[in-house]
Amino acid sequence: MTKQPKRLYRSRQDRMIAGVCGGIAEYFNIDPVIIRLLAAALLVPGGLPGFIPYVIMWIVVPESPDRKK
Repeated sequence: MTKQPKRLYRSRQDRMIAGVCGGIAEYFNIDPVIIRLLAAALLVPGGLPGFIPYVIMWIVVPESPDRKK
């Protein structure tokens, strides 16, 4: 039996704006607050180092196909 590769998705249930940080946290199995703090820290030096990658991931990374409740 082959194991399915781990895929990065935007989170449907753990989201503040688009689910990017929640999806990254689910992928790495860590607390989403840590990812959100890192993303906020990237916004401090002018905004672009954190904003542009977030928007790109919002567009490129698909939303999670399953609805976990």
